[in-house]
Amino acid sequence: MVSVALKYAGDRLLQQRTLMTAASPFFLRGSPAASALLAGSSSSWLGNGKHGHDNHRLYLDAPQKRTMGTWPKLRPKRIRMITFDVTGTIVSFRGTLEEHYLGAADKLGVHNVDSSKFTDAFSQAYRETSKLHPCFGGDEMTAKEWWRQCVLKSFYYAGVTMDSHTAEMLFQRIYSTFGSINAYEVFPDAIPFLNWANRHGLVCGVLSNADERYGDSVLPMLGLTHDELQFQCFSKDLRLEKPDPRVFVAAIHKGEAFLATNEPIEPSNVLHIGNDFQKDFEGARRVGIHGVLLDRYKEDELAGEWRRRGAPVFRDLLDVVEFLGRSGCTLG
Repeated sequence: MVSVALKYAGDRLLQQRTLMTAASPFFLRGSPAASALLAGSSSSWLGNGKHGHDNHRLYLDAPQKRTMGTWPKLRPKRIRMITFDVTGTIVSFRGTLEEHYLGAADKLGVHNVDSSKFTDAFSQAYRETSKLHPCFGGDEMTAKEWWRQCVLKSFYYAGVTMDSHTAEMLFQRIYSTFGSINAYEVFPDAIPFLNWANRHGLVCGVLSNADERYGDSVLPMLGLTHDELQFQCFSKDLRLEKPDPRVFVAAIHKGEAFLATNEPIEPSNVLHIGNDFQKDFEGARRVGIHGVLLDRYKEDELAGEWRRRGAPVFRDLLDVVEFLGRSGCTLG
């Protein structure tokens, strides 16, 4: 077990070298945490174990309670595992919804799309498809069929008419785009943070309301492999979605297999990082897991509300390292 605060002293000696190798302004703050993070490191649109289950059942029996709509602020004392939401947390989309969807339509000669209505049309289609077929279809249909329905409904609600052949070609083009690197990019702090976490003995994994294609293709294409993220939990596979407490319990159980020792893990030894107050922060806290939120897109009003209701909110993952350091938290 290593204290974050203690590690800062040694890691600071590597600060000048690591800052020179960093490619993003994100790394130019010059804090001790920055070098601790970097030392030694080189939702979606269609594209948004070890100790048994019995002791995990206890997590569901004694949820933490809120007072006056807020959560009490807690400082982690020991963290052994970190789970991450994907989109908006460690991965971002390239381009906009309209660019990808309407660009594909334009290439197929489908021009009668009102771009001002398309975002609302997509939102309606997504909500409706999710309600009819939760968890991206669960075990009743493939994720691809789920997205086929959602994508084509989006164009229908936007007032687009097309023959079945064109509709299928349009869907295939969009589906292929969101299975490729063209639609995604990794936030510049993600891989350095994961390398830092792994060096300090933390088990890291994905916990996302998404289908399995993220784990099968998207994340590996972006350089986020099982070396960085040891386990993955997707709502499509679990047949459950955040903030259901069973999702978080399942993630703890799956991550246990990767812990270095047989010492049982407590929920308070887990940190979940996401970008949705209800799904990520409240979902985690209800089972005793620490939760923090990232305000990647500088939504000041929303982030202020999250803070008012008790969530630690940070700009990026470097801030999370500094938060753990200020907490005097032990890692591993």
